[in-house]
Amino acid sequence: QVELLESGGGLVQAGGSLRLSCSGPGSILRFYRMNWYRQAPGKQREMVARVTRNGTTTYADSVKGRFTISRVNEWTAYLQMDSLKPEDTAVYYCNADRLGYNDAWGQGTQVTVSS
Repeated sequence: QVELLESGGGLVQAGGSLRLSCSGPGSILRFYRMNWYRQAPGKQREMVARVTRNGTTTYADSVKGRFTISRVNEWTAYLQMDSLKPEDTAVYYCNADRLGYNDAWGQGTQVTVSS
């Protein structure tokens, strides 16, 4: 069971920035895609951003141009969140996935954006 560790959530005013960090065992994660999901109260969990092993990135339409996912090494991925909006308030989860293997998840970190 691969465990992921997240950090960087908190409270920020609208228009502000936060950076989330996700880390895990590099010997394993180097074979995985790294993703960020979020879940707001009463809503389904949604994928926010993805970075593949070769660095290709994908974003949800709601965060394009404001969020940036990066993979700084085999064991760490960041989610830079700029121009935050109140609707970005959610618990953010780091995820790592690989075809044919179980997903790995972090414990979640709360992001709250005040208006």
